[in-house]
Amino acid sequence: MKSVKKLTFSAMFLAIAYVLPYLTANNQQLGTMLCPMHIPVMLCGFVCGWQWGLVVGAAAPILRSLIVGMPTLFPSAIGMAFELATYGLVSGLLYKFLPKKLPYIYLDLIVAMVTGRLVWGAARLIMAGVTSGSFGFAAFLSGAVTSVIPAIVIQLALVPPVIYALTRAGLVLNIDSRDIKKEPAGA
Repeated sequence: MKSVKKLTFSAMFLAIAYVLPYLTANNQQLGTMLCPMHIPVMLCGFVCGWQWGLVVGAAAPILRSLIVGMPTLFPSAIGMAFELATYGLVSGLLYKFLPKKLPYIYLDLIVAMVTGRLVWGAARLIMAGVTSGSFGFAAFLSGAVTSVIPAIVIQLALVPPVIYALTRAGLVLNIDSRDIKKEPAGA
């Protein structure tokens, strides 16, 4: 029964990842700045586990590119697929093993964000090498940090409190109910 719930939640997160970019009116510059597909993928990793987070992360940008044409398949959607798959993988894996307290949720999220951006940079560098293009440190820094500062702030503000609340409500399928210890609010 738990696997059916994970499949259902994962499908919901994939649908949300597909729909959220419409909030930016499919404006590529605004979408790059806010990274709307990232949040549902991270939530999927936390809630459903690393396997589901990885699959939803890899599928979301590719499916959206094939159906809507945005982001462009190569190199954007493919680079994002590696990045988002890493977000889902790392967030789910760390959450499974770290304590279910708010500071550890932040740690998990930050590690997932840094790792995902490094993987994105590596993927873009490899794709640039294959196509004889260029992708230097300045492009990495811009794409992974400076142009996405609003997204980083939004992710840090939204994801941990949502996961903390979902955990307390018993809606996180990535953990055993024995892993949740009642502690004072904000612990």
